[in-house]
Amino acid sequence: MKSIRTTLIAASLLAGLSGLTLAQTAPEIKTNNPRAERMDKMHTKMGERHAKHLADLKGKLKLEAGQASAWTAFEQAMQPPTQPMAHPDRAAMEKMTTPERIDQMQAHKGQRDAQMQKHANATKTFYAALSDTQKKVFDAETARGMKKMGEGMRGGKEHGGHHGQH
Repeated sequence: MKSIRTTLIAASLLAGLSGLTLAQTAPEIKTNNPRAERMDKMHTKMGERHAKHLADLKGKLKLEAGQASAWTAFEQAMQPPTQPMAHPDRAAMEKMTTPERIDQMQAHKGQRDAQMQKHANATKTFYAALSDTQKKVFDAETARGMKKMGEGMRGGKEHGGHHGQH
Protein backbone atom coordinates (compact mmCIF):
# COMPACT_ATOMS: atom_id res chain seq x y z
CA MET A 1 0.00 0.00 0.00
CA LYS A 2 2.85 2.34 0.83
CA SER A 3 4.31 1.79 -2.66
CA ILE A 4 1.00 2.71 -4.29
CA ARG A 5 0.73 5.81 -2.09
CA THR A 6 4.30 6.80 -2.98
CA THR A 7 3.59 6.31 -6.67
CA LEU A 8 0.41 8.39 -6.45
CA ILE A 9 2.24 11.17 -4.62
CA ALA A 10 5.02 11.12 -7.20
CA ALA A 11 2.48 11.26 -10.03
CA SER A 12 0.72 14.19 -8.39
CA LEU A 13 3.96 16.05 -7.86
CA LEU A 14 4.95 15.56 -11.48
CA ALA A 15 1.57 16.86 -12.53
CA GLY A 16 2.16 19.86 -10.29
CA LEU A 17 5.55 20.42 -11.88
CA SER A 18 3.95 20.57 -15.26
CA GLY A 19 1.23 22.81 -13.89
CA LEU A 20 -1.45 20.39 -14.89
CA THR A 21 -3.82 18.00 -13.31
CA LEU A 22 -3.65 14.56 -14.71
CA ALA A 23 -6.95 14.04 -16.35
CA GLN A 24 -8.22 10.97 -18.05
CA THR A 25 -10.69 11.05 -20.89
CA ALA A 26 -13.80 9.29 -19.75
CA PRO A 27 -14.55 6.16 -21.70
CA GLU A 28 -17.91 5.83 -23.37
CA ILE A 29 -19.79 3.80 -20.79
CA LYS A 30 -23.39 2.99 -21.48
CA THR A 31 -24.60 1.51 -18.23
CA ASN A 32 -26.92 2.13 -15.35
CA ASN A 33 -24.02 1.74 -12.94
CA PRO A 34 -24.11 4.80 -10.63
CA ARG A 35 -20.38 4.52 -9.91
CA ALA A 36 -19.57 4.49 -13.63
CA GLU A 37 -21.76 7.55 -14.13
CA ARG A 38 -20.02 9.40 -11.28
CA MET A 39 -16.64 8.48 -12.72
CA ASP A 40 -17.72 9.67 -16.15
CA LYS A 41 -18.79 13.04 -14.72
CA MET A 42 -15.58 13.31 -12.69
CA HIS A 43 -13.40 12.58 -15.74
CA THR A 44 -15.33 15.12 -17.80
CA LYS A 45 -14.83 17.81 -15.15
CA MET A 46 -11.16 16.93 -14.83
CA GLY A 47 -10.76 17.25 -18.60
CA GLU A 48 -12.45 20.65 -18.54
CA ARG A 49 -10.17 21.85 -15.71
CA HIS A 50 -7.15 20.51 -17.60
CA ALA A 51 -8.09 22.45 -20.74
CA LYS A 52 -8.81 25.62 -18.75
CA HIS A 53 -5.52 25.37 -16.91
CA LEU A 54 -3.59 24.97 -20.17
CA ALA A 55 -5.36 28.01 -21.64
CA ASP A 56 -4.67 30.05 -18.49
CA LEU A 57 -1.01 29.01 -18.46
CA LYS A 58 -0.59 29.90 -22.13
CA GLY A 59 -2.09 33.34 -21.50
CA LYS A 60 0.16 34.02 -18.51
CA LEU A 61 3.28 32.96 -20.41
CA LYS A 62 2.63 35.49 -23.20
CA LEU A 63 4.27 33.27 -25.76
CA GLU A 64 5.96 34.75 -28.80
CA ALA A 65 5.21 33.57 -32.33
CA GLY A 66 8.46 31.59 -32.47
CA GLN A 67 7.36 29.56 -29.44
CA ALA A 68 4.09 28.35 -30.98
CA SER A 69 5.48 24.99 -32.11
CA ALA A 70 7.05 24.35 -28.67
CA TRP A 71 3.69 25.11 -27.01
CA THR A 72 1.81 22.85 -29.43
CA ALA A 73 4.19 19.95 -28.77
CA PHE A 74 3.90 20.49 -25.00
CA GLU A 75 0.12 20.78 -25.12
CA GLN A 76 -0.23 17.60 -27.19
CA ALA A 77 2.11 15.63 -24.94
CA MET A 78 0.16 16.69 -21.86
CA GLN A 79 -3.17 15.47 -23.23
CA PRO A 80 -4.61 12.47 -21.46
CA PRO A 81 -4.36 9.18 -23.34
CA THR A 82 -7.25 8.41 -25.65
CA GLN A 83 -7.77 5.15 -23.79
CA PRO A 84 -7.60 5.31 -19.98
CA MET A 85 -4.99 3.05 -18.50
CA ALA A 86 -6.54 -0.31 -17.70
CA HIS A 87 -6.53 -1.11 -14.02
CA PRO A 88 -5.77 -4.65 -12.90
CA ASP A 89 -8.95 -6.67 -12.49
CA ARG A 90 -9.44 -7.35 -8.77
CA ALA A 91 -11.13 -10.70 -9.29
CA ALA A 92 -8.34 -11.87 -11.57
CA MET A 93 -5.72 -10.53 -9.13
CA GLU A 94 -7.26 -12.56 -6.30
CA LYS A 95 -6.84 -15.74 -8.32
CA MET A 96 -3.14 -15.06 -9.00
CA THR A 97 -0.24 -16.21 -6.93
CA THR A 98 1.67 -13.56 -5.02
CA PRO A 99 4.53 -13.47 -7.56
CA GLU A 100 2.00 -13.14 -10.40
CA ARG A 101 0.28 -10.24 -8.60
CA ILE A 102 3.64 -8.55 -8.07
CA ASP A 103 4.43 -8.92 -11.78
CA GLN A 104 1.01 -7.52 -12.71
CA MET A 105 1.44 -4.53 -10.39
CA GLN A 106 4.94 -3.87 -11.72
CA ALA A 107 3.65 -3.94 -15.30
CA HIS A 108 0.93 -1.45 -14.36
CA LYS A 109 3.48 0.76 -12.60
CA GLY A 110 5.66 0.61 -15.71
CA GLN A 111 2.78 2.01 -17.79
CA ARG A 112 2.23 4.85 -15.29
CA ASP A 113 5.96 5.55 -15.17
CA ALA A 114 6.11 5.74 -18.98
CA GLN A 115 3.27 8.28 -19.00
CA MET A 116 4.98 10.32 -16.28
CA GLN A 117 8.26 10.23 -18.22
CA LYS A 118 6.48 11.46 -21.35
CA HIS A 119 5.09 14.41 -19.37
CA ALA A 120 8.45 15.12 -17.75
CA ASN A 121 10.28 15.13 -21.09
CA ALA A 122 7.66 17.37 -22.70
CA THR A 123 7.79 19.78 -19.77
CA LYS A 124 11.59 20.01 -19.83
CA THR A 125 11.67 20.51 -23.60
CA PHE A 126 9.03 23.24 -23.45
CA TYR A 127 10.71 24.90 -20.46
CA ALA A 128 13.97 25.13 -22.41
CA ALA A 129 12.15 27.15 -25.11
CA LEU A 130 10.97 29.79 -22.61
CA SER A 131 12.62 33.12 -21.86
CA ASP A 132 13.91 33.78 -18.34
CA THR A 133 10.80 35.83 -17.57
CA GLN A 134 8.52 33.09 -18.87
CA LYS A 135 10.42 30.49 -16.83
CA LYS A 136 9.70 32.48 -13.68
CA VAL A 137 5.98 32.53 -14.54
CA PHE A 138 6.02 28.81 -15.34
CA ASP A 139 7.86 28.06 -12.08
CA ALA A 140 5.38 30.11 -10.05
CA GLU A 141 2.39 28.45 -11.69
CA THR A 142 3.71 24.93 -11.23
CA ALA A 143 4.76 25.63 -7.62
CA ARG A 144 1.20 26.75 -6.92
CA GLY A 145 -0.11 23.56 -8.50
CA MET A 146 2.23 21.42 -6.41
CA LYS A 147 1.13 23.14 -3.22
CA LYS A 148 -2.54 22.54 -4.03
CA MET A 149 -1.86 18.91 -4.88
CA GLY A 150 0.19 18.41 -1.75
CA GLU A 151 -2.64 19.77 0.35
CA GLY A 152 -5.10 17.55 -1.46
CA MET A 153 -2.93 14.45 -0.99
CA ARG A 154 -2.51 15.17 2.72
CA GLY A 155 -6.15 16.08 3.11
CA GLY A 156 -5.18 19.63 4.10
CA LYS A 157 -6.00 21.08 7.51
CA GLU A 158 -8.83 23.08 6.01
CA HIS A 159 -10.32 19.88 4.64
CA GLY A 160 -10.08 18.00 7.93
CA GLY A 161 -8.10 15.31 6.15
CA HIS A 162 -6.24 12.52 7.84
CA HIS A 163 -3.84 11.34 5.15
CA GLY A 164 -0.19 11.54 6.04
CA GLN A 165 -0.91 11.87 9.75
CA HIS A 166 -0.05 8.30 10.69
